[in-house]
Parts: sequence; structure tokens; C-alpha cells
Amino acid sequence: MKIAKNVGRLDSYLRLTLGFSMLGYGIVKKSDLMIVLGAGKIAEGITKFCPIMHMLGITTVNDRIQSLEKSRG
Repeated sequence: MKIAKNVGRLDSYLRLTLGFSMLGYGIVKKSDLMIVLGAGKIAEGITKFCPIMHMLGITTVNDRIQSLEKSRG
């Protein structure tokens, strides 16, 4: 099963930045919750897929780019 990307480039950069910040804060404060949430945001930024946005039917991917990716494979 192929998962369609629903996170755009800028959104993924913001998720990576926030995720690494949360991860670092969680490590320093020894907070398991912050570590898990930070790791989740990093995973979303890398895969460019957000399950919550998928359930809500929201996408931040540019339509032109998305149509090019669909035509490739």
C-alpha cells in the first residue's frame, strides 16, 4: 500500500525543526512524552505524511507537484 504525501516542503521543514527541538528538550528534561512526540514529528517531516491530516482530508502539498508525482508512479 502506497501512502500519498499530504505534507508540503515548508510544512515538513517546520515539522523537522519542531521535532528536533521537542526531542532535545525531552532528552534534557528526561520527559518520555516529549521524546515520543518529537520523534513522531521528525517521522512526519521525513515521510511527508501526517495521519491526522489524512483523516481530516487536509493537504499542504502543491497541486502541481502532487499531479507530477502521481504521473511518475
